[in-house]
Amino acid sequence: MKNDIPTTQRTPRGLARLACALLLSFVLVGCNSVGSKATEITNPQVNFAPGASATTGAAAAQQNSYADVVARVAPAVVTVRSERRGRAGQQHPFLDDPAFREFFGQRVPNAPQTPRREEGLGSGVIVTADGYLLTNHHVVDGADEIRVELGDRRVLTAKVVGSDPPSDLAVLKIDASNLPVLPLGDSDKVRVGDMALAIGNPLGIGQTVTAGIISAKERTTSGVGDGSFANFIQTDAPINRGNSGGALINTNGELIGINSQILSPTGGSIGIGFAIPSNMAKGVMEQLVKSGKVRRGQLGVQIQEVTSDIAASLDLKEVRGVIVGAVTSGSAAERAGLKQGDVITAVGGASVNDVNSLRNRIASTAPGTDVSLTVVRDGREQQLKATLGEFTQTAQRDGEQGGSEPGAAVTGEATGKLGVRVQPLTPELAREFELQPGAQGVVVAEVDPNGPAADAGIQRGDVIVQANRQPVRSGVDLNAAVGRTGTRPALLLVNRRGNTIFLTVRPRA
Repeated sequence: MKNDIPTTQRTPRGLARLACALLLSFVLVGCNSVGSKATEITNPQVNFAPGASATTGAAAAQQNSYADVVARVAPAVVTVRSERRGRAGQQHPFLDDPAFREFFGQRVPNAPQTPRREEGLGSGVIVTADGYLLTNHHVVDGADEIRVELGDRRVLTAKVVGSDPPSDLAVLKIDASNLPVLPLGDSDKVRVGDMALAIGNPLGIGQTVTAGIISAKERTTSGVGDGSFANFIQTDAPINRGNSGGALINTNGELIGINSQILSPTGGSIGIGFAIPSNMAKGVMEQLVKSGKVRRGQLGVQIQEVTSDIAASLDLKEVRGVIVGAVTSGSAAERAGLKQGDVITAVGGASVNDVNSLRNRIASTAPGTDVSLTVVRDGREQQLKATLGEFTQTAQRDGEQGGSEPGAAVTGEATGKLGVRVQPLTPELAREFELQPGAQGVVVAEVDPNGPAADAGIQRGDVIVQANRQPVRSGVDLNAAVGRTGTRPALLLVNRRGNTIFLTVRPRA
């Protein structure tokens, strides 16, 4: 959860889009408390306990108490309190004006304002007996002081070994030994429908255990381009503010996830919670303990999922994989020979089901590693080998059309089959729409709100680069390419504020 202080809430853009689709005003809740710079430690000995799969089948269904499991693992789940100095209150400049003070008298205070103290509350999981803990990055982000409250009522000061915003994970270290440890399970073996228990300190009332099932896997609550690498386990075990950084365990008493977020219209649990898988947490922790930072592989492509209409437009036999919308110049993808319009169906022999799975598979692979890619190009499957680059956080593009006018008179005939009017792309328009130098295509100047283009999500200001894999330089080119569509949907390559996406449109007869 990303706001364990009850008065604070935060709503990521990707989740807001999900909320609109649900016709509800949902917010993603978590802890905006405090954090600290990474502190490297030399040659720590970290021994992770091996895990096994979650309990399933009739035995689990018949179980009516988890008291023994909870008694065994609860001492390894702790409370994390963080504190940071806030800004001092700003005194209004009029208070220093003698005339102002004379008018109001000395009732107006002029004492200096002291900095406020901001406190955050979360949970954590002890994973080694010598004092290494896992929690969320947002629980300790910006902290001046972090205290860990153990089950035996000891309160110890913790230091941040390393913190990783893209995964929302942080590793803490306390000076203690012979601590109770929660063994790490194998989150890849968790199945939808397995029982799960969430343990933490919700709302500061004390350690609490809730039960539910695994509702889904490989969930994401934010946009692909936002720099995060979430791959959440979803559960309906009740999670509330203060549970951030706490444990999601299976019925064997193994850690399968670190609780991180909830989806809620009110800020309280409605049974939609998200936990970071233990396998991801283990990989991140090992790197943070070793070097204080996390290195991730990067392919260098813009991708989107293959829909049934895209598959039909490309004559694909199956609806699977992700389609490459753009290849970054000088990237691992370009060196490997990937091209715009390629469909990636597997990485290292493992099937690619969606954008999130490909992104996280590449990110979890070390830079410099060779990976094999299965690609469908022009209806033929082929194998490519890519040597991954290193992921770097870059400035994000909004990617949304802001409603600005195209800025020039509309030329060319209306494209009646799509329900759009277009105009040639000039250098001035390319700069206005933040396109790369040399970009080509036609600018959408008007969209019929009742036409097929509007139904497909095409917006005024979009630049149509290709239609049915053919370059488009004018309204005539667009009409001609769409006219050859036949009964299939037309496949358009669209550049929207520098982001390249494929859209399918079913033209009017």
